[in-house]
Amino acid sequence: MELAAQAAGIGALADPTRRALYEFVVSRPEPVGREEAATALDLPGHKANFHLDRLVDEGLLEVEFRRLTGRTGPGAGRPAKLYRRADRDWSVSLPPRRYDLVGHLLAAGVERAHRDQVAVEEALRDTAHDEGVAVGRAGRSPAATASLPDVLTHQGYEPRTEDDVLLLTNCPFDALAREHTTLVCSLNHAFVQGVAEGLDDPGVACLEPEPGHCCVKVRRGA
Repeated sequence: MELAAQAAGIGALADPTRRALYEFVVSRPEPVGREEAATALDLPGHKANFHLDRLVDEGLLEVEFRRLTGRTGPGAGRPAKLYRRADRDWSVSLPPRRYDLVGHLLAAGVERAHRDQVAVEEALRDTAHDEGVAVGRAGRSPAATASLPDVLTHQGYEPRTEDDVLLLTNCPFDALAREHTTLVCSLNHAFVQGVAEGLDDPGVACLEPEPGHCCVKVRRGA
């Protein structure tokens, strides 16, 4: 559903009028009213209102209400409806990529190495493992009872089971892994093992790279 929501939101910008309104709103230093946007783009007010509200519905813009005169009390008039960029990031990648996750692991690992005075490689592995455990435990909370394939799917791995082996057919860190293979695959291995442990799954993550797949496989019979 997250992919569907992201795709729908970004797809809303395919309409040229809607895209022009979005670009105008985000270019302004302060939230924008309907009249200002309509005037700037030479649009009828009702048309600007329709497209602005569609951008709100899709999560691209947010609304606030404020009196532009600064006056308060009786006679101050109704607050104006103003539009601003939504406070969220948008990124759709096919196949899924999680450069935000690997960036977090790298930054947290370097901080850990300095704090604990250990080798960077060790700190990075421990950080990735701990993050995986946290992700796995969240998957077996009372509010969510997900399996290992479910959790790894949410992280972008595209798992597929063959006999007792869970193959990961997508690397969420692909571009970085191609340039820094040893480092990133080590993080990946530790993270996936942590997820399995956090879920109390008996699987063992193994580094077994092959073309067209993630470098990690999870073996249930290991």
